[in-house]
Amino acid sequence: MAANRNLARLHEAGVSIWLDTLSRHLLDSGEFAELIRDCSVTGATSNPAIFAKAITGSDLYDEQLGRLASAHGRDTQELFFALALEDVRSAARQLRATYDRSDGRDGFISFECTPDLADDAAATVAQATSLWKRLDLPNVMIKVPATRAGLIAIEELTRQGINVNVTLIFAVDRYKEVVDAYLRGLSARAGDGRSLAGIASAASFFLSRIDTKVDALLADDSPLHGRVAIASARVAYQRYLESFSGREWGRLVDLGARPQRPLWASTGTKNPAYSDVLYVSELIGPGVINTMPEATLRAFGDHGQVSETLAVDPGGAADVLTGVASAGHDLREITDGLEREGVRSFCDAYRRLLDCIEHRLGTAAGGRPTASPPRRS
Repeated sequence: MAANRNLARLHEAGVSIWLDTLSRHLLDSGEFAELIRDCSVTGATSNPAIFAKAITGSDLYDEQLGRLASAHGRDTQELFFALALEDVRSAARQLRATYDRSDGRDGFISFECTPDLADDAAATVAQATSLWKRLDLPNVMIKVPATRAGLIAIEELTRQGINVNVTLIFAVDRYKEVVDAYLRGLSARAGDGRSLAGIASAASFFLSRIDTKVDALLADDSPLHGRVAIASARVAYQRYLESFSGREWGRLVDLGARPQRPLWASTGTKNPAYSDVLYVSELIGPGVINTMPEATLRAFGDHGQVSETLAVDPGGAADVLTGVASAGHDLREITDGLEREGVRSFCDAYRRLLDCIEHRLGTAAGGRPTASPPRRS
């Protein structure tokens, strides 16, 4: 298959195209390698929901699961780590050439801390450190949610030199707090006399969920429909440009530091009235990452366009956010709620995943494990 020109132009405009899914089938079938080769894919992300779908919907993990349980026992979390980390290692190997060609600026695969730790900074640091050591690969990021506890963990993990992808960011103010945590971590590491070279980080700003929530609150004739997520991202991008410039940042750059790149997540359009590539075409700019579901990736490859004028120009973005307040809605209250919903959603997916593993272990003694776990009430 020839390289897709639309996606190649998107990449040439400065956007790193990451795939927002991961599975054993994708990796073993050669499809992931094809996406890297033909669709300008330079990274991938995973989360508990993605792995729940991959493991519960396939029998490709069953043989390994049986072997692991026989050798190491029936701790379902540990079994999940063993299954998932194999996929992460496989993806990292396939992305390693991208990582090397970009001098360590791209070519990453992310793996998330378990969501039950989202409000426990110390436990998050401990688990993230353990996962980082187990993977022992330079082109891996450990995902940490942007909760209050997560901010503490981000700073400490950065100080330790661990690559962090900060997830579940919905608010511009929280995005700035995430950036500040990263900068504090770099400064603390520099103060310890340790090198900043090779440390990578991303800040994942979730988009479509914002519009889904805000649109439901707006009057039917409001001009703000479908505009709040894009506006939030554009304002965040300006914060990114401001944060990673100036004398203090230059001092860190001299010690090997690299900026924490903004990552647009939740980019699959949920409202069928909107363009299916809305959260890609409207947020093109140098230095950004866009992590797309495969359907969105294919859609942009088919009919996406790259504007000559970078769409991260803030324009009237701040006015859009002010307009939400003028309409009587507290955007910070909305985004705080989205953060909590995101954590709960990932916790639910994680419990379903552990249920599935437990179910398969239970059926293995009497026959081949099945792909459908019982529903937990």
